[in-house]
Amino acid sequence: MRLIVQRVSTATCRVDDRITGTIQKGFMVLIGISDSDTKEIADKMIKKLIGLRIFEDSEGKTNLSLQDVAGSLLLISQFTLYANCRKGNRPSFIGAGKPDMAKELYNYIIDNCKKQVPIVEQGIFGADMKISLVNDGPFTIILDSDEIIG
Repeated sequence: MRLIVQRVSTATCRVDDRITGTIQKGFMVLIGISDSDTKEIADKMIKKLIGLRIFEDSEGKTNLSLQDVAGSLLLISQFTLYANCRKGNRPSFIGAGKPDMAKELYNYIIDNCKKQVPIVEQGIFGADMKISLVNDGPFTIILDSDEIIG
């Protein structure tokens, strides 16, 4: 599982000119799921995501978590995080999870984040989404389950 976490002051997802999710201060998270991912891996990644201390405290140090600042989440599925660009110029996406399994795990992540974070917005799995955001910092973190969980 791969999560691209961007600390944002605002972020919005649109599908067919309709807003499906919008947040203010928080994280806009792109979520890539592979066939080897499980609910157990998702649980560990959620814990790491929500625990990230990348908001500034009163001294300007990144010591505060999403919960410390009453931040929100915008969760976006993105199979292209598993693009393989080793050969040629056209990426291969065979490393991405099969749609039915990936959608189920994406929804699992959303449901479990909602248990811990008051405002969780989302995109639409498999849709052509338009994401706009103001990256605060900029501050972007890559969480890869292969590196975090081993």
